[in-house]
Amino acid sequence: MVEFKLPDVGEGMHEGEISKWLVKEGDQVKQDQPLLEVQTDKVNAELTSPVSGLIKKIMFAEGETAHVGQTLVVIDNGSASEVAATALMSKPEEVVEQTQERSKVRPSALFDRALATPYVRQLARELKIDIELVSGSGPVGRVTEEDLRAFLANGQVQSKVEKEIVTPPAVAVDKKKPSSAVTLEEKQMEERIALKGVRKKIAEHLVKSVSIIPHVTHVDELEMDSLKALREKWKAVAEERGVKLTFLPFFIKALVIALKEFKTLNASIDDSTQEIVLKNYYHIGIATDTKDGLIVPVLKNADKKTIYQLAEEISELALRAREGKLTLDEITGGTFTISNVGPIGGLYATPIINHPEVAILGLHKMEPRMVVRDWEGVIRLMMHMSLSFDHRLIDGVTAVRFTNRIKQLLENPDLLMMEMV
Repeated sequence: MVEFKLPDVGEGMHEGEISKWLVKEGDQVKQDQPLLEVQTDKVNAELTSPVSGLIKKIMFAEGETAHVGQTLVVIDNGSASEVAATALMSKPEEVVEQTQERSKVRPSALFDRALATPYVRQLARELKIDIELVSGSGPVGRVTEEDLRAFLANGQVQSKVEKEIVTPPAVAVDKKKPSSAVTLEEKQMEERIALKGVRKKIAEHLVKSVSIIPHVTHVDELEMDSLKALREKWKAVAEERGVKLTFLPFFIKALVIALKEFKTLNASIDDSTQEIVLKNYYHIGIATDTKDGLIVPVLKNADKKTIYQLAEEISELALRAREGKLTLDEITGGTFTISNVGPIGGLYATPIINHPEVAILGLHKMEPRMVVRDWEGVIRLMMHMSLSFDHRLIDGVTAVRFTNRIKQLLENPDLLMMEMV
């Protein structure tokens, strides 16, 4: 038997959510055949079988979360159990001991949480049962619906902690109105969707970023007529080369020039060692809207690529992001992030920094607006630009000088071309 355990497929990954099983118990699989898809906080990973054999036991249901090192599936590869145990476990005697203990110890003692299907977990919440207090009678101690019913029949509804802390207020009960009817009415007034998958990971990452980084946002306004003229001039040439020339490659070029001059903007803070890490490479993350949520593919070595190369790579990364085909390498290692929400609309926003980076640039809607030039009102193509920065490392005056430099380059594209490497 082979116990296939959840590996660390990411940088510092601790757990993964089982997105989809590609096999079922009883299936014959071949070595390297895809077994399941796992959603980590960075990427969707497809895990393949380490051996050929029969799927004997699947340990986690879709939607459940497994920790690194926990067994996901047991595969019967026809080898002797002693041999399999030696191959999979560092200490064979631990296998025997663990197997014996599982029959009498609740899984939460072995794992960090009780084993249960999403349906049972939802039912536990509706019945106000702390599932961690329920002894499971299912396979490997999995908590079943019957276990919940039995737990409820014994009058053990709330957790011990809740019972000690919460004192329910006295409420007059309308004996004519069944309590179940109230619950049904409440359910019809709202919809509850489990926070999971990519959305859950996004939420966790943003909470971490805001919790650690003192955010400050600076906003400026850019005149884009000259850059628009330059783009229109070369747009047809780009199309002949099969490249869609947007404004974004020009923004990235101006950004990289400014990052080289203001090194603290292309940096991170190592919280464990209390060190500032200045980076002499320029990997630019591009926040991309996908059906699964916000994904940030990383454009590597942006300082070494031409406008055409940047345009082509941006298009490819965006397509792969929307198709969910990005690799771990393509979404990690960024040094600075751009959030381009201009095509969608809005005046300006205050984007949250992509931790551990120290700043993020927001690009907003471009539109003709009346402005004053030489004491006269004229119409110009205007755009807002917002910079959220980590105030632990970057002072306000530095942030303003940084955006001033980007503004200078974008409003004077001839200067931008002259500054390019």
